[in-house]
Amino acid sequence: MPTLKFNHSILRFIQDKNGIKYNPEEWVEKMPSIGCVVEGNDDLGIEIEIFPDRTDLLSHETISRAARAFLNSAEYSPDFKIIQGELSLSVDPAIEKIRPVILGAVVRGVDNGTNPEQRDEFIQSLMEHQEKLHMTLGRKRKFASIGVHDLSKLKPPFNVIGVDKNHVFIPLAEKEEMTIEDILKSHPKGKEYASLMEGMDKYPVIIDSNDKVLSFPPIINGDHTTVTENTTDFFIDVTGWDERSCEACLLLICLSLAERGGVVESIQIKNWDGGISNVPRGDSKIHKVPDKLISKILGIELEKSEIATAIKKMGGKLIESRTVTDGPDKAEKWADCVVGEKEHIIAMPRWRNDIMHPVDLVEDIAIGYGYDNLPEQLSTVHLDAIPLPSSNLRRRISASLCALGLQETQSLTLSNNRDQFEKLRWQEVGKSTIISNPITQDHTMLRQYILPSLLNLLSANRHHELPQKVHELGTVVRDSRNASRVAWACAEVGGGFSAAKGIASSLLRDLGADLTEVKWISISEKEGPWIKGRGAKIMLNGLELGQIGEIDPNVSFQFGLRAPIQAGEFNVDALGKAIPDPVL
Repeated sequence: MPTLKFNHSILRFIQDKNGIKYNPEEWVEKMPSIGCVVEGNDDLGIEIEIFPDRTDLLSHETISRAARAFLNSAEYSPDFKIIQGELSLSVDPAIEKIRPVILGAVVRGVDNGTNPEQRDEFIQSLMEHQEKLHMTLGRKRKFASIGVHDLSKLKPPFNVIGVDKNHVFIPLAEKEEMTIEDILKSHPKGKEYASLMEGMDKYPVIIDSNDKVLSFPPIINGDHTTVTENTTDFFIDVTGWDERSCEACLLLICLSLAERGGVVESIQIKNWDGGISNVPRGDSKIHKVPDKLISKILGIELEKSEIATAIKKMGGKLIESRTVTDGPDKAEKWADCVVGEKEHIIAMPRWRNDIMHPVDLVEDIAIGYGYDNLPEQLSTVHLDAIPLPSSNLRRRISASLCALGLQETQSLTLSNNRDQFEKLRWQEVGKSTIISNPITQDHTMLRQYILPSLLNLLSANRHHELPQKVHELGTVVRDSRNASRVAWACAEVGGGFSAAKGIASSLLRDLGADLTEVKWISISEKEGPWIKGRGAKIMLNGLELGQIGEIDPNVSFQFGLRAPIQAGEFNVDALGKAIPDPVL
């Protein structure tokens, strides 16, 4: 979930413009009810964690609108006021195979502030909103990418054409012309998103009637359309492969500008397939919610007025509540309405693309009604179930190790190459799963072994007295597949290999293994974290179950540990295959 810092001065400007006094204390107290988490509040702004499905809350303007409806009971139509404009955009047939979804809009008369500081804050906020939408709805610009331009610098009508790699224009923040090929190879944005253009011999560009390039989607805009502090009229283009994501991105950018007094105009799209349409659409989406679904999930019968009030706080509108008079006599799905049952017709804004099922509307009704107002009651649904065989095995492993005095822990699945392989001298198994955009150098991959996590835990607690005995039964990822492993580590004086063998033997015995069939095979030096001659592989029925031993001080020192450590790690799947469940 993204945590965003919202500037007090921008929020105050937006709320004042819409006739509502901005009250930071009220936001801190009540915004969690809307589905947000307030992380902090200081003199500069308020930090709010936004749930991933609520992409309509990612900008100062859009979250301000949602707050007015929820906190101040301001009533808004779910329809978005869009007037018919005169501009047009023609799409070349070649674009069908390159970037088939093309949308656009014009917004005029935007109030960007009364002084240079406010105008600068507006531009920064607009660009940040654009990038947040790129990362969320746009899936890093693959599904949708947005271009925001200064309309006063353009000469309509516009065209979207396919060009070759030698086409030149001046990209944003550059002073010299560059070819498409050069942009993809050397421009920072080109290199970052070049993968989206792989395998193409034609590239999409948007040009005006002077043949000047507005945008090379999804990579970068042209330099001459740059938004400045004097920009009040905007042209927005959205292109991509997912029509639903593109529409939501366009509407949310338009909504943020409309919140600043902008008037949104549609444009005419002459599409690559010959069709003509006016975009964006401002009409709301109509949803049907069975009354039985509301009572089933929330455990309460709500009156029509209560549903209307709750959904209004979420930006929607209850159109009517009615008894179904036509349709199936028997519901095929549990959320369907049949003849004679009651349903609610609800209109929601088109930008609420998170609403995909009647259950999503029930959630909005619950938020608007208030979770604190819902009754506390036990579930009336009785479901008989039995544990999975894998759950039985995991339970028995955990119970055995806890009985041996090892404290159960749970750590992150994230790790790094140095901890996993270099320090412990273990080899990579298959292919590691690498994090594309790691936040820290400690979390760059998904772990293949659990023991490094336990050694880091002991290191973090080395100021406590010994002995310290911990174990973890958790998930590792190898070749992009999840697997289960169990490991333990004991920092204690006088333990050594014999103590590790004792824990391993007890675990195998508790699982039902015949210890006379278990083979303990010595491990060569530096084939693991073990002291030479004090490490062993455990074999049973032809399967390698894992390794145990006494940790080499050279390995321990790399984790900041000075105490003697004995440890082991087992493959849980191998344990399940080699040792039949004695209960079954």
